[in-house]
Amino acid sequence: MNPEYVIRSIGSDEWPAVKELALAALSDPVAHLAFLDTYEVAVGRPDSFWQERAAGAAEGVRERQQIVAEGPGGRWVGCVVVLVEEAGAVGALGAVSHVRQGHLVGVFVRPEVRGSGLTERLFSSALRWAWEDAGLERARLFVHEGNGRAQAFYRKFGFVPTGESVPAPGDSGARELEFVYERPWAP
Repeated sequence: MNPEYVIRSIGSDEWPAVKELALAALSDPVAHLAFLDTYEVAVGRPDSFWQERAAGAAEGVRERQQIVAEGPGGRWVGCVVVLVEEAGAVGALGAVSHVRQGHLVGVFVRPEVRGSGLTERLFSSALRWAWEDAGLERARLFVHEGNGRAQAFYRKFGFVPTGESVPAPGDSGARELEFVYERPWAP
């Protein structure tokens, strides 16, 4: 693990970096399994889209938080977003939230730093925000049934498959598998 990387929430004015990292993520060879967006669509979005996206997930926002790994020189090398889902509400992918929880989305680490421990640090920071700042009960995420690399990481980190799944958007017949991480309660 490289201590030169800083893990932090984004600022509302950092939309150019949000856009650049999102486009890098959508250029990844497994982007079609990991994201509900495409590079072709995202690259054509106006700056106002990226400005709103950054402002809506910046430090101090209570409904969502984007956590980034910032490398030497300020280059962003990874991210994860935590969306707050209220109990009883229909969350991402149409799945109902049974408890107040965080939904982790937009997970990406640049290929050149994979395996360095940054993904673990991003997830630890995301869960810390979910527990301490948002007061959430658990975290969940969905992963495409064909994305074995991501599934292996989530299991290793401590996420557990629930057995629940939803149809994978835009992938006829494929499923998105639900994984959860329960909040560790202090005695």
